[in-house]
Amino acid sequence: MDEPDGQIVEQETSAENVFIAPSIHIDHILAGSSYTHHSALPNVIAKDMDTECVLGVDEAGRGPVLGPMVYGLCYLPLTDHRSLLTEKNHFDDSKVLKPAFRSSLMEKLCTPGSDLYYSCGWATRVMSARDISSGMLRPAGTYNLNAQAMDATIGLIKEVFEKRVNVKEIYIDTIGKESVYQKKLEKIFPTTKIKVAKKADSLYPCVSAASVCAKVTRDAALEVCYRSYVPENAGNAEHQPVAQGWGSGYPSDAKSITWLKENMDPLFGWGSECRFSWGTAKDMLETGKAATKVDWPAANDDEQGLRMTDFFVAAPTGKDFEEHDELVDWFGRPVFEQIF
Repeated sequence: MDEPDGQIVEQETSAENVFIAPSIHIDHILAGSSYTHHSALPNVIAKDMDTECVLGVDEAGRGPVLGPMVYGLCYLPLTDHRSLLTEKNHFDDSKVLKPAFRSSLMEKLCTPGSDLYYSCGWATRVMSARDISSGMLRPAGTYNLNAQAMDATIGLIKEVFEKRVNVKEIYIDTIGKESVYQKKLEKIFPTTKIKVAKKADSLYPCVSAASVCAKVTRDAALEVCYRSYVPENAGNAEHQPVAQGWGSGYPSDAKSITWLKENMDPLFGWGSECRFSWGTAKDMLETGKAATKVDWPAANDDEQGLRMTDFFVAAPTGKDFEEHDELVDWFGRPVFEQIF
């Protein structure tokens, strides 16, 4: 799959001192694992579980070749929807907000005593680059990005319902055709008003807040990944922020492309922070001069292929020994009956 393009690099670049939210699980990120994080129920909802709530969902990082795609979710009482998010705290589409400002909004959401912490619950689903690529590169039955995104969205919403939050309205930024996506969600959540729309993050404040949760979590995840490339003995003066290191992670970002070219292992490519299913990465590995060419035995080649049982047969002798498959020796000697 060719990577989505047309992103504005400056808007997508993280703040130099991005807030490291509780949604950053360092062990999972460095291991290339996907995971979900939920905040605690906000006080105003926990006190009265019958409080009618509005919920928004949005993503960050659909198009980059580096880093995870993150789905964010935010919910709060319907009565506070616009007054709290737009009028008091000035939420908007995260790509429109300055990096430092969206980072400060996320920090406020996570700070006890703030109005956002008191009234808003939020969650993120961090979809690792490794898992995204693994799904898209399946040899049979490709798990495409839209399907992965749909499952992440549905999973997050279901988990909020499992907390017994009284969600009355759901607003979501669309994946593909709005009507198709909306009908599918309405079948899953039949008692809830659902609206799927393009640019929902600029139309509905709860989606704007979800966008900020997703974007700041992705920014911080990129920072964690980038730090893993900094030598342990490097001082603070030698540590470049991710924005100066590999940039936004988008193929249209010259810093990202330069980093990929300069840090490509000739055999393994890159680490779990790279989406190997993206055209940018595949082209570098398949046509790049620095890449090592590997010839794999054909899957259906009877002369080359091996079965697991081939390692548990009697030892060949005489003429059979001279004609036995040399590939067996490459992977180890057969196990003979005498061992047992």
